[in-house]
Amino acid sequence: MSHEAVFQDTIPRPSIDRTDPSVSFTHFRQKLPHFIALTRLDRPIGIYLLLWPMLWALWFAAEGVPNLGVLVIFLIGTTLTRSAGCAINDYADRDFDGHVERTRHRPLATGALTSKDALVAAAILMLISFVLVLFTNQLTIALSFVAALLAGAYPFAKRYTHLPQVVLGAAFVFAIPMAYAAQINSVPAQAWWLFATAVIWSVGYDTLYAMADRSDDLKIGVKSAAILFGRYDLAIVGALQLFVLVALGVIGANAGRGTIYFCGLVAASGFVIYQLWICRHRKPEKCVQAFLNNSWMGMTIFIGLALDYAVTP
Repeated sequence: MSHEAVFQDTIPRPSIDRTDPSVSFTHFRQKLPHFIALTRLDRPIGIYLLLWPMLWALWFAAEGVPNLGVLVIFLIGTTLTRSAGCAINDYADRDFDGHVERTRHRPLATGALTSKDALVAAAILMLISFVLVLFTNQLTIALSFVAALLAGAYPFAKRYTHLPQVVLGAAFVFAIPMAYAAQINSVPAQAWWLFATAVIWSVGYDTLYAMADRSDDLKIGVKSAAILFGRYDLAIVGALQLFVLVALGVIGANAGRGTIYFCGLVAASGFVIYQLWICRHRKPEKCVQAFLNNSWMGMTIFIGLALDYAVTP
């Protein structure tokens, strides 16, 4: 060994101080795009699909424009809980996503984020959501624990049942009874009918989504409604969507809603027809397109409801 090499070996090597705030911030900034992907903030379709049923509930509960504070809490809470649910889902599917074409680029599947990253992100988002709920009332706070359990259960339900969409639907739309509780401090029968209707809607549109992954799911052993329904998938989705529109009509009639609301439901039926038509050949990209179209369907229903209350309180 040369004298130069010996001298170099005796020189202290600089170490990276992970406790240095500047180093920690740089590390977080590098990971930020991956956290955005993990929580799907770059793909807001899931937020919209939670948003519309929640808004239906608030407008029905308030019989018009709801309390502004409650509205803001639920708008922010919907975004946060959906993002937390995505993180939990990716944690649960971390060993499967790499084998599915649509999900193989997710942060946990590529190694861009760790399992710990996903769990910490989910915990922080759920904690912030819970703090928001503390500004409502005791009934809403109690219901929030049920919502958290449902959000955590869905990703694992697909291991045991061909209808994980039912669990997903319940998790997605549990904001409905919570919205009633926050607005009027009770959860009447109307709220539960609306909740059941929205769950069925979720099963319908998420089956379209599952149809895109059916071949990969069969290979890796993940269960879904698309696999269960088989060749009758589109017929069943159509029946579910039709039931949703009829049920919303009955709920609206019992709430004294008028022409504008029902025109909104008729317009929404056009989206159902469109979705079934573009999926008729069951091409994965068309099934995803049909799934995404449900956001427009939910928005149309809400616009009809809000305008109807504005014209006829």
